Amino acid sequence: MKFIAEDSFHVAIGSRALALSRIEESQPWWRQGMGKVFNRIVKLLVIDDFSDTQCGFKLFVGDTARCLFSEARIDRFAYDVEILALAKKSGYRIAEVPIKWINSPGSKVDPVKDSLQMLKDLFRIRRSVGAVKMSRTPERPRRCTQPDNGA
Repeated sequence: MKFIAEDSFHVAIGSRALALSRIEESQPWWRQGMGKVFNRIVKLLVIDDFSDTQCGFKLFVGDTARCLFSEARIDRFAYDVEILALAKKSGYRIAEVPIKWINSPGSKVDPVKDSLQMLKDLFRIRRSVGAVKMSRTPERPRRCTQPDNGA
């Protein structure tokens, strides 16, 4: 991806919500509705910079990924929000880029159980990372101390 290759950004995320994105096969109406509600809650509680945190397409500079994932604690569907909040709070530059989307009908999302878990995870993220609003971002990324792997 040119955004990462040119050293312009540390993280690139795909977004179905951008005007240049191509949706070739949409999600069912109920999944779209769940996504929109979740995104509004994300913007209210955690991070308000992005129009689509759950697309699934993420690209990282290697050191950035190692740093962020070593700090992350969420391992379900809301992990994207935690990673983006950690990245933004740490000062990493993030690009939201258009994508070509084709829905995969074999979804593993349980509308009730997973929605409740994701909401719970958002509160955990808010408690651990805080609210990361557009105007509260450091100008330079902080240095990450890599976990000691015994080497």
